[in-house]
Amino acid sequence: MLQAYPDLGDCEISADQLHQEGLNGHTWIDLQDPTPEEVAEVERICGLRVPTRAELEEIELSSRIRVEKDTLYMSAPLLVRTEDGSILTAPTGFVLNKQVCLTVRFADLVAFDNVTQALKTTDHSTAPDIFARLLEEVVDRAADRLEVAADELNKASHAIFHQDEARSGKKSKLTQDTKLLRRIMTQIGRASERMSVARYTLVCISRMAQFTAERGKDWLDEAMLSRLHSVRADVASLEQYEENLLSRVQLLQDAATAFISIEQNDVVKVLTIASVVGVPPVMVVGLYGMNFKYMPELNWAWGYPYAIALIVITTLIPLAWFKWKDWM
Repeated sequence: MLQAYPDLGDCEISADQLHQEGLNGHTWIDLQDPTPEEVAEVERICGLRVPTRAELEEIELSSRIRVEKDTLYMSAPLLVRTEDGSILTAPTGFVLNKQVCLTVRFADLVAFDNVTQALKTTDHSTAPDIFARLLEEVVDRAADRLEVAADELNKASHAIFHQDEARSGKKSKLTQDTKLLRRIMTQIGRASERMSVARYTLVCISRMAQFTAERGKDWLDEAMLSRLHSVRADVASLEQYEENLLSRVQLLQDAATAFISIEQNDVVKVLTIASVVGVPPVMVVGLYGMNFKYMPELNWAWGYPYAIALIVITTLIPLAWFKWKDWM
């Protein structure tokens, strides 16, 4: 799909229409899942090379930001929300010079849609202005993702540290508590994954802003340079915020793991107590099961009740001992 955005408004056009109209004042050309025909026509009209998806997926810094003649070629993995709610990245390319901002993407991006809507209410937008708008919107979207992750961590923290207090007055099943903690650890892991993806995007955006400010200083005005510096400052503040969230992630994971270990130790303790309590009665039963010829209790009228009472006593004594030691 090919969209060309003039100074005011936006329109979806075909490669043939672009061939007939030329640039015609268009300052932003957005290629989404472009066909070879659209790529060829854009390259012919704009005189710019359209990067391929393979090039946009390169991870080397030299491949992500470079200069070809007077044009800046940049790429970054931008955040994409899937149907199941997970966050992934989509390779996105930015080609910028004084006249034209060309973007190449392979997914629907909310940041691009928001900038498109904003352009409809703007009388005039230059290519650098559109580029700065895109970076600012991407940073805002990443900040929203971090806020969602922070909210998930808050819920996980409440479930770990506060619901345990609510359960202290009643005995809940250990298996239910363990399952709950495991679900919480899964939630924490997903939040950590979202944060990692957002951080990678922010690092790339910061590099792009710095690269543009350094290489485009001859044709960027002071206001635009200031906006690019603001983008870098926003990214730096978000990176600090993300580091704090990572510390919380580590704390919550350690706490959840510790609680799971405690729950499992409680199970082992119950089994240990049961096995120890059962040893004396088994000894008594085994003793009276030997069938010695001379066993005084065999001739007693109360021999059988005596043996039962002895079994009960030997069961209660270990239980009383464990209770006194506060082991149960």
